Amino acid sequence: MRLAQGAKIRMSKHLKATAILLLLHIALCGAATRALAQDRKEAAPEALRGVGVTEKLDARVPMDMPFTDQDGKRATLGQYLGKGRPVILLLGYLECPMLCTLALNGLTEAIQGINWVPGKQFDIVFVSIDPAETPALARLKKQAYVKEYGKPEAEAGWHFLTGNKNSIAVLADAVGFGYAYDRTREQYAHPAVLMFLTPDGRMSRYLAGIKYEPRDVKLALFEAADGKIGTRAEQVYLSCYHYDAAQGAYAPAAVRIMQLGAAMTVLLLGVALAGFWARERMRK
Repeated sequence: MRLAQGAKIRMSKHLKATAILLLLHIALCGAATRALAQDRKEAAPEALRGVGVTEKLDARVPMDMPFTDQDGKRATLGQYLGKGRPVILLLGYLECPMLCTLALNGLTEAIQGINWVPGKQFDIVFVSIDPAETPALARLKKQAYVKEYGKPEAEAGWHFLTGNKNSIAVLADAVGFGYAYDRTREQYAHPAVLMFLTPDGRMSRYLAGIKYEPRDVKLALFEAADGKIGTRAEQVYLSCYHYDAAQGAYAPAAVRIMQLGAAMTVLLLGVALAGFWARERMRK
């Protein structure tokens, strides 16, 4: 019995020591990473500094700026907002290799979880920030997402627009959506965000990220439908790129995603160890 208890005590001490060393290792790695990042911290080029979101709650969107819908017809935001329904607005581009697809997938999953349907209680408008993209490409994208959503009637309320450089820039500035073209990688740097518009065309709420809870989307639609304006909140806006000063350019944001994952790992490990140590104290 004493031998077993002694072994148990030694094992507990060993586990504690291992855990402490592991936490120290993580902390040191984190410190080293922060130091490296600090060494590489420089100002981004002027052309790329504006990438991100500036929330412009209660601002009005340009209702009459000309765009082209997925059927090749002239379209304006006003014609969708004039139906008395709230609108979910997304800006991105149709051939985006990562973030836009994730955001559209996240939105599709979210609205599958609510009892409101595009074309009945609200509309969805996706506007391409790439003036080179065509209505034909927009039509293919619309067909794919209406099919994925699973309700054919949503076709009447889900719109994919393309436009010229001026129309895109005016809309993006009005809603606080900052983007830039990276000529080296031939891609756009831009954030991921859902923007909720009231039926009269005012910015009601911003919802950041690529995964959205159905209840959050439904609540934001309710508020927008009632003409309510949300409050500014601290949100993490994901971007296709983060600025890498060593390369002098924006790089794919996988590093940031891994950093967030590492932070969550440390948090979960800390919770687990706290519970373990609490149980050890109770046994004594």
